[in-house]
Amino acid sequence: MAEFWRSTALPHLEARRSCQENTCYRPHTHDSFSIGVIDAGTSVLTGPLDGTIRLEPGDVVVIPAGQVHACNPDAGRWLYQMVHMDQNWAVSLAPCKGASRQFDGIRVLRRPDLHRRVSVLNDAIFTDEAREPIEAQFAALFAELEAASPAHLATSDADPELLARLAPVMRRLRHAESNPALGELAGMVGMTKYQLVRAMRRATGLSPLAWRQNARIVQARRMLRGGRPIAETAHALGFTDQSHFHRVFRAHVAASPGTYRG
Repeated sequence: MAEFWRSTALPHLEARRSCQENTCYRPHTHDSFSIGVIDAGTSVLTGPLDGTIRLEPGDVVVIPAGQVHACNPDAGRWLYQMVHMDQNWAVSLAPCKGASRQFDGIRVLRRPDLHRRVSVLNDAIFTDEAREPIEAQFAALFAELEAASPAHLATSDADPELLARLAPVMRRLRHAESNPALGELAGMVGMTKYQLVRAMRRATGLSPLAWRQNARIVQARRMLRGGRPIAETAHALGFTDQSHFHRVFRAHVAASPGTYRG
């Protein structure tokens, strides 16, 4: 079960409440700055980490845009909330702007007061009501996040030179109407197929096909938030049919396109 709401005052602010009981997420990224809180149950966070992290009720997870991660229930019922927002807006409100630690990697904080503050902000987005301007509330939250010491931290170690070398492959994956052959992609950058797969995983955390699927779902979320019909979105992104689109979308978002679009 999942529900979404977008702020009418700041349309880039998106709130989510979810209840899950089974594995629901593939490794994926967001094009937004995201803050999650665990309300009940336990889950396992994986990503650019040395192993996995077991999340517990009260935990706050801060995920910058572009960070590969997946979080799935450990056992039983798992309740959580998320707030997604434009990362440039978040940077503008952070105390240290672009030098803020909040944008360096995934951070897990164990502070009940921060859990409560994020929950209040999530409620304000869902109800479109706030006791004070929402920007001021987020600025105060970012100041507290900046000062908090994380229980776990996973910083990004992406190699900019490798990313630049792989740029032609990523453009081809993003814009191709169907899945390009691995050999074709490898030839574009002078690699073998196996070298390309290893390089993509090292640079992005995902295999070439998984990166393509993730990029298409990121774009699908933008289109659906903008009011595009589901069938039109699926067709525009090159999915063979709506059922295929639904399966891939659900694996990345843990909700159907219809539920997400609202």
